[in-house]
Amino acid sequence: MEHLGIRIDVINKPMLDKEFIPFAKFNRAFLETAKKHLTIAIKRSNDQVMVFDTLIHGTDTMEEADLYYIERLVKTLLWMKGGYDVTVCGDYNLYENIKKAYSHDGTRSFDYHFMSKVYEKPFIVNYCEYDDKPVAQETSRPLGRHLDGCRIGFDAGGSDRKVSAVIDGSPVFSEEVVWHPKVQSDPDYHYNEIVAALKSAAAYLPKVDAIGISSAGIYINNRTMAASLFLDVPQDLFEQKVKDIFTRAAKSVADVPVVVCNDGDVSALAGGMSLNKNSVLGIAMGTSEAAGFVDEHGNITGWLNELAFAPVDAQTQGAVDEWSGDIGCGVKYFSQDAVIRLAPLAGIHLDDKLTPAEKLVKVQDIMVGGPSIADSIFKTIGTYLGHTIALYNDLYKCKYVLLLGRVTSGRGGELIVKKAKKVLKNEYPEIAKILHVSLPDEKSRRIGQSVAAASLPKSRG
Repeated sequence: MEHLGIRIDVINKPMLDKEFIPFAKFNRAFLETAKKHLTIAIKRSNDQVMVFDTLIHGTDTMEEADLYYIERLVKTLLWMKGGYDVTVCGDYNLYENIKKAYSHDGTRSFDYHFMSKVYEKPFIVNYCEYDDKPVAQETSRPLGRHLDGCRIGFDAGGSDRKVSAVIDGSPVFSEEVVWHPKVQSDPDYHYNEIVAALKSAAAYLPKVDAIGISSAGIYINNRTMAASLFLDVPQDLFEQKVKDIFTRAAKSVADVPVVVCNDGDVSALAGGMSLNKNSVLGIAMGTSEAAGFVDEHGNITGWLNELAFAPVDAQTQGAVDEWSGDIGCGVKYFSQDAVIRLAPLAGIHLDDKLTPAEKLVKVQDIMVGGPSIADSIFKTIGTYLGHTIALYNDLYKCKYVLLLGRVTSGRGGELIVKKAKKVLKNEYPEIAKILHVSLPDEKSRRIGQSVAAASLPKSRG
């Protein structure tokens, strides 16, 4: 197949989506003939700067391909690491196009406004010559794996909240309670529920030494910058009561060290703890696509890891993300949305009256007895994943990929892993040799999210 004058060879094509163009393949083919050096630098919180060196063609005939490649790269890096200040180094024409796209009313206005909100700074795009490119300033911090003393681990999910009391690494109490945070406009509801959970765990401990909190969303310095849990909370109340909601709730229970982390990072940490390994990328396929990363030192990086918004499919007719308005982003390929989108193509009718979660369950129920027409859905997702793991590996240099979330439960998860491994072996053998893809084993389930969350803070004593 060909895209923007770039010839792309894809051997393993998704059963239900033959026009899928993996970005791993597009990028490799693009870079084979690119010769001109260019750098993208992105600044984020605490004056950290990511510097990514790449190549473009820099010719009139490849101008469209160059712009497409760089725009997609900027988008990917923004949602991988986060940032509010982008510098294009080495090509003024590309800079002007990127600045236009990432503006108040540009084609990437969603990203522009989202990053401005998260980092509480105006989003800007700058230019400099290649020889004047910024110097990288990246840090990571050791976080988690602290199992000493009496700890509380809280996991705030979108449909249920879980809490555990942990003594020297062993849970002595766990509780899972259904709640409805996404449809509540009063943040006092969320606050009272969080406090109730923490107090229920504290009742099973002789004392509380530390509290760790895991939640979907973006958290910077323990502050809530964006989270679907507070979807219906008005902006003024978000500013007043949500940004510090977890630290306030924790302090009402005990004046101890508190750490709030994205649940994707905590999932990756739990995987690293169970495997006793580092360089772990966790990918959760559920309501959306969530991710987390533990680096080669066992540290959490503080990157956004919001891969739901990172592009994975280069085809012009790719799936559209309703929220951002973009095409080919991970959320439509690695979540319950992917299952629902592919179901009709597999010959499965899903009643419109069902919720997305109920539609996923219906598809999974079809598979319980053995091979079925639903298998093609999960084999398609597995093919997507094999190609996309190659893309993620180019960025993260991970050695382990741990798959989580409701989409990966049951036979569907097994089919996804099997197909992904086959794609890696056939088309990216150099990666397949060094990267391990797996579902959580029993040991990982025993350690679990709550114990990993409880291990986040270092106690004072």
